[in-house]
Amino acid sequence: MRIFLFLFLLFPVLELVVLIKVGSAIGVLATLFLLVLGGLGGVLLMRLAGFATAWRARERLARGELPEREMLQGLLLAVAGGLLILPGFISDVLALVLLFPPSRKLLLGQLQRRIELHMTRTGPFGPGPGVGPAPGRSPDGQRPNVIEGEWERRDR
Repeated sequence: MRIFLFLFLLFPVLELVVLIKVGSAIGVLATLFLLVLGGLGGVLLMRLAGFATAWRARERLARGELPEREMLQGLLLAVAGGLLILPGFISDVLALVLLFPPSRKLLLGQLQRRIELHMTRTGPFGPGPGVGPAPGRSPDGQRPNVIEGEWERRDR
């Protein structure tokens, strides 16, 4: 978890360094133009990919199949669109990697394997019975401190 926090804090700094380097190499206006173009491309991609994914998922549901692959592919396309919307060139390169079909297919396969492994370990609705605390109990297994009683409201 600490590595994600470190990357979350380091990412904007790296984006800023790359923006400064690119801006000094090609000029400020060209850099701003590329950033705006990337943002518009991300918005367009999210709109088109969202509609296309929803349509494919609806077709599979109409055939009586589960659209798990379409949903994961839509998730990856949405992440790619979000990365394109972010200002910066590192996020744009990551988005292009997600948009490139062979790398997206590889990532989809790995994501499906991880989900299947997680489902076999924990089940579709979380840990099975005996794995975690029962509802209404504290994590140490003791009953919660509840004082049962009756009360009556008396107005004057």
